Amino acid sequence: MTRPTEADVRLAAELVRGAGSLAAKMRHAGIGDSIETKTSVSDLVTAADKAAEKAIVDRLATEHPGDGILGEEGSTRESATGRVWTIDPVDGTYNFVRGLDWWCSALALTDGDDLVLGAIYSPAEDAVYVGGPELPTTRNGVRLDQVLDTPLALACLTTYLHPAKLKHPVGEAYVRVASQAASIRILGSGSMDLTAIAQGKLHLFCQHSVPDWDRLPGAALVLGVGGTTAQVEAGGVLWSLAGAPAAVAEAVEALAS
Repeated sequence: MTRPTEADVRLAAELVRGAGSLAAKMRHAGIGDSIETKTSVSDLVTAADKAAEKAIVDRLATEHPGDGILGEEGSTRESATGRVWTIDPVDGTYNFVRGLDWWCSALALTDGDDLVLGAIYSPAEDAVYVGGPELPTTRNGVRLDQVLDTPLALACLTTYLHPAKLKHPVGEAYVRVASQAASIRILGSGSMDLTAIAQGKLHLFCQHSVPDWDRLPGAALVLGVGGTTAQVEAGGVLWSLAGAPAAVAEAVEALAS
């Protein structure tokens, strides 16, 4: 595993805080005319998403011109260093558009196959989370407690699956996990869900077909408090999991059964 430098940790925190603050300011000013749909009526993008991503990309171009970039809103740059910054300028855009608070700006830094760090800024909390496999997770600079191991039967599962898919193979795989959990939440922002898991408020993230910008930032936070992550094929799709080690292990077994 690659340990992040203090400069990388500081920069990551500044990038997500800046992006999230910009998006919040733009929402307050009004973004109604800029709302567009992508893959569905609930998959949205706004001028704030694009502006926040550009702000991160522009600063990285100055401070780390050799590093690669992968942004949800289309920003890409090949890496000359092996390092890649994966960016989700507004995670939870539907919530963002509807005036809900469960959204954030998020990014992750990888070095080759190593996940180095994740950083998430929640404007509603004015909270910056930073952590990684070799970096204890903090909230506004205060170290979080290690995650308590929790079995699936006592775990609150955070996920998303449209009911129309329940009778498909992917739905059957989902039910094998969800039916064993203590409770379920569908909150609309994977990265925000993972900040809650890192704080012990929720216990297990389990969702299929998750892109890296939705998965890596929060996964890094969970790893930074002693949680675990996994990916497993089931129902014809790839599932990503993160959370308390026992819950993750039991969910992986359920998916694979």
